Amino acid sequence: MRLLSAFSKVFIAVGLLVAMWGLSVVDRSDRRAWVHPAGASGPVRILQFYASTGIVTPGETARICYSVENAKSVHISPMMQEVYPFPNHCLEIEPEHTTHYTLLAEGYDGAVATKSFTLQVAAGETPPPVVVNYASL
Repeated sequence: MRLLSAFSKVFIAVGLLVAMWGLSVVDRSDRRAWVHPAGASGPVRILQFYASTGIVTPGETARICYSVENAKSVHISPMMQEVYPFPNHCLEIEPEHTTHYTLLAEGYDGAVATKSFTLQVAAGETPPPVVVNYASL
């Protein structure tokens, strides 16, 4: 009985190895197995990419907004977090200096679309930090 149990374990192990080898030699010509969302067809397009203002002062915030269609992934350079292929999305930024932003959207077919703009930061003095003397309060 013990010999049969050992033999069955070896037989199962060999069977699993053969199955793994069989899966590895199957030809998968398109290795990008992306699922297209319902209704997505056509090339990737950037519908909008803009800043809420044309110029900011140091320490001031602005919003970068974008809209994409048929995009599998989206990237904004310089690198930003929370960037997704949404039909309409905005992010709040606080640039320290004039910055050139580029949006890159990749479609399900591998095609890429890009758009860019430059957000100016006005040259000027940054206001001094507020100093509170807690000892005198």
